[in-house]
Amino acid sequence: MTPKCLPPSVRPTVVVILILMPVVCGAIKVNCSQPNQPALLEALGPVFNLSSIRPIMNMTTCTNVITFFTMYGILGVDEKAQLLVTYLWLNYWWMNEFVSWDPIQCGSDRISLPRTLFWVPDIVINEFMDENHAPFVPYVYLHSDGKVHDAKPVKVVSSCNLDIYTFPFDIQNCTLTFHSYMHFARDIKIFLGRDADEITEISKDVITTMGEWQLLDITAHKRNETFHDDHIDQLIFNIRVKRRATLYVVNLLIPSCFLITVDLFSFMLPPQNMDRSSFKMTLILGYTVFLLIMNDLLPITGNTIPLINVFFSICLALMVASLLETILITNLLCGSADFSPVPHWIQVLVLQILGHLVFLPQKTKEPNDSEMKPSAVVAQRNTDDELSWEMGSVGEDKALQELRSLGKNLQAIRLQVEQQLGGSQGSEEWIQVGFIIDRLLFGLYILFVSVSFITIITIWVNSYSQ
Repeated sequence: MTPKCLPPSVRPTVVVILILMPVVCGAIKVNCSQPNQPALLEALGPVFNLSSIRPIMNMTTCTNVITFFTMYGILGVDEKAQLLVTYLWLNYWWMNEFVSWDPIQCGSDRISLPRTLFWVPDIVINEFMDENHAPFVPYVYLHSDGKVHDAKPVKVVSSCNLDIYTFPFDIQNCTLTFHSYMHFARDIKIFLGRDADEITEISKDVITTMGEWQLLDITAHKRNETFHDDHIDQLIFNIRVKRRATLYVVNLLIPSCFLITVDLFSFMLPPQNMDRSSFKMTLILGYTVFLLIMNDLLPITGNTIPLINVFFSICLALMVASLLETILITNLLCGSADFSPVPHWIQVLVLQILGHLVFLPQKTKEPNDSEMKPSAVVAQRNTDDELSWEMGSVGEDKALQELRSLGKNLQAIRLQVEQQLGGSQGSEEWIQVGFIIDRLLFGLYILFVSVSFITIITIWVNSYSQ
């Protein structure tokens, strides 16, 4: 029976049945009239009409999609937006059960055709966060046994939970999850087409970006995710990349260590000199300007504060603490003359105990020949008064009396000076206390700097060697 013998209302149904009958009965056997591509293309015409459906003979058959990729470049990492930008070469393989041909009869075992003529699996990357700006490849390869090969470049802007705590010695672990967007596991399953170690080695060989990031390894594993009482087949790739820290070490860490070392050796300046406090203040201002200039190199703070920010905060806090210590010691040394005598417990604790710990023993005041007891001065003054009375009775001239009066005034001034020198013992003790405290804080400063730096460097080294 031909379609012309049927009523007009039944003809479309019969035509569809005739078209789909080869699908029900078996694959379309392509017979080429000549062993060339035009003849093969003409023979594949009926297959192109079936591009809207999944290319299987039985609806219960699952389409197995084999995939792998090659990482051609690591374009960047955005810590603020938590994004990883990579450039991949994707490869997909699946079977088209509707077609097969004899490569000898048709002159070729494969042919490249527009992808719009075939059914293509809707494989997506779950972490994809932006539009693909890679060049569009309009063709796929169809092989004589029905295997379809789809290869295309993709610029993947994927979300990644970045951990920048150990910046700039951080290692990031990002995932790329491949799965079908609409089909469940009973329709489409994804399999790894190349060993993960081989993917890593090939990617390291062809990768062209030698910038801030370095590829460590790529691993893969399967996972099934439940969705509406059904399963979605997923293939997950774990990509580990390591930051090259040379730029940050040279521009950030080494200058900071130099500045904190200069601040450390500034304790050798005399504390009673005002140049020491002004030097430390200039150092703090210079370090602040340095951090402002290098602010663009620092990461954006995420869930945790980066360790390098803690490092800079410790450096700045140490500089401020050393400046405050200098202000305290300078005030103690310069104003010691106005202080009350040193209490006995400070003499025992600081001058006797701590003074020996910092190798600064207590100074002892040596007697001076020019010193004179107030009683002796008073006696001398009384003697001079008696002599002046006797000589005045003789009737000295007026000039001699004036000279004698001037001598009395000089003796009174000398008495006041000696009394002031008698109270300088307490001032000397306060000066010794100031020097001992300065030496002690200098030792604590060195200890704290060493412990802080060793701890931070140990954390960095452990994270970078993983």
